[in-house]
Amino acid sequence: MSKHILVTGGAGFIGSHITDLLIEKGYRVTVFDNESTGNRDFVNPKATFIHGDVRDESALAEVFKTGIDVVLHIAGQASIRLSFMHPEADLNVNTLGTINVIKQCIAHKVPRLLFASSMTIYGTPQIAPTPETAYPAPVSYYGVTKYAAERYAHITATRKDLDFEFNVTSFRMFNVYGERQSLTNAYQGVFAIFMGNVLRGEPINIHSDGEQSRDFVHVRDVARAWVEAIDNPRSYGEVINIGTGRPISVNRLCDLVLDAFGYSRETYTVKHHPAQPGDIRVSSADVDKAKTLLDWQPTIVFEDGMKETILWAKGVMQK
Repeated sequence: MSKHILVTGGAGFIGSHITDLLIEKGYRVTVFDNESTGNRDFVNPKATFIHGDVRDESALAEVFKTGIDVVLHIAGQASIRLSFMHPEADLNVNTLGTINVIKQCIAHKVPRLLFASSMTIYGTPQIAPTPETAYPAPVSYYGVTKYAAERYAHITATRKDLDFEFNVTSFRMFNVYGERQSLTNAYQGVFAIFMGNVLRGEPINIHSDGEQSRDFVHVRDVARAWVEAIDNPRSYGEVINIGTGRPISVNRLCDLVLDAFGYSRETYTVKHHPAQPGDIRVSSADVDKAKTLLDWQPTIVFEDGMKETILWAKGVMQK
């Protein structure tokens, strides 16, 4: 019998793509999502969907009673800006919600947990591309909550009082993009925000000088890494970067998006604003560890993935 996998946040942008690949690989999947940012229409029809929130321990307990073999914990509050606006909510979802998931893994002796961590843990690193050994120095509340949750998971896996083997892997994901990313959420990733701006005829707003860099990795490449790690013992106990190591400045991103829509800065309004709290100047992943442990590397070049995503976005806006 195939393994039963629980995907928290499985109706969201990243989680739904991972769910699709799990179904394709023959796993039995249950999606647990409160639909705050997710969309039930994104959930593969072959997956079981349960509406619920990771902050609700009793709801989580009911799901775990169905017999879970592996947990992919992706649910979370993913906005740096919102973490400053609502720090308590950020902490409750990202850290306390993760603790709730861990507690259920222990109660039901689930042997495998994969956790959605973040490159924001590094802050503005001293080394780029940044390896997993870089000192964690988050500069946002969001980064702090993700690092705390990551440590809770990995420390739990080392506990000597557990009477079962509990193996944890965390993925420090960089700037994930692709189909199903929200075009209307002002707190989403910068690429989706820029796309949404142009599709609605709104000015593009760049914070700071625009020379801050981002490492964009396509969501299908991300999904492959997660699925590859499930039964891979080399990934047990590891934190692994998922990115490309090919950073792009926000200014360059702006120009690429405008060009894809047939515009330029001479024909479209681009405004500059002061830097936002928690903004990171340099973001670039060293992915050697993913290559070594998972035999994984990104396959989708950003310019190609960008064009594909824009075609999808145009179709969405025309509906």
